[in-house]
Amino acid sequence: MIQLTVSSDAAGQRLDKLVRKVLRDVPLSHVYKMFRTRRIRVNGTRGRAEQLVATDDVIVIRGDEERLLAKPERSAGAARVAVTFEVVHEDGDVLAVNKPAGLAAHPGTGIEGATLVEMARSYLKTPEDLPPTEFRPSPAHRLDRDTSGIVLVAKHRKAMVGLTELFTLGEGVRKTYLAMVKGKMPRDAGTIDLPLSEHEQTGRSKAARGVNFQEALTRWKVVAAAKEISLLAVNIETGRTHQIRRHLEAIGHPVAGDRRYGDFPFNRAARTRWGLRRMGLHAWKLELPHPITGAPLRLEAPLPPELCEALSRANLQAPPGAAGAERLNSGSRRA
Repeated sequence: MIQLTVSSDAAGQRLDKLVRKVLRDVPLSHVYKMFRTRRIRVNGTRGRAEQLVATDDVIVIRGDEERLLAKPERSAGAARVAVTFEVVHEDGDVLAVNKPAGLAAHPGTGIEGATLVEMARSYLKTPEDLPPTEFRPSPAHRLDRDTSGIVLVAKHRKAMVGLTELFTLGEGVRKTYLAMVKGKMPRDAGTIDLPLSEHEQTGRSKAARGVNFQEALTRWKVVAAAKEISLLAVNIETGRTHQIRRHLEAIGHPVAGDRRYGDFPFNRAARTRWGLRRMGLHAWKLELPHPITGAPLRLEAPLPPELCEALSRANLQAPPGAAGAERLNSGSRRA
């Protein structure tokens, strides 16, 4: 039998989510069978998968502890992970970093080496022996592996809940990217209002109800331009997967260096002529209310040196401050 008491940090989450963390080596089907057969109890009564746990709730999982209890999590040698990101802002609730291109946010299939989540936990000195039910610092939103720029890491569960709500609703959140794109834009600014197919829709869902299209809105403005390449400031009002890359490809101006949606002959030319060996997309600015205090956060991540070099060789001028001439310290810019 396994017995645990819910801490204030673990409170507020669904019971099944907490149990799955404890029984991480147990097949998911078996975990839910335990719920059905009443082998999971809260304060002496039958536990329901969807119920929210509270501080000091006593959870009992009936079964052989040696067979069920997961091994303590080790974050891939967190204490030994070398940190490659730049800190843009840090307070008691959140950490904002300037993620380099090529660094994956989370471990996964085909991902080798340390990831952002492991580096963040190493930087924050997160204990490796933390109980599995306790929150570990984690990125609060997505950024493509090959995109550099700002990523927010929640230090505790309340901050994660607040950031998740902000990014889901989008209220008060403004994201600005810098994108190097193929060709010269037809005008100085524009809007792309083009629904995008749901990126993770299953084959069964497509067969049952067709392709699910989601509203997507992207606004762009020319920062600098040459005959064959332009630098854009891009704002997204929706957060669809690969939205900027898919939208710019759809209007005939794909992101330079994009190996999935890009123009491959142009990518080869960009590499040869301007030394662009990565995708030309950078999450430059992020404005949002602080998830705990509500105070405005205005964050800016300078362009990495390899993009500055490519811009220089292409005779494109970065916006003032974006090239890192005025590096940010560990504080944020606030209103």
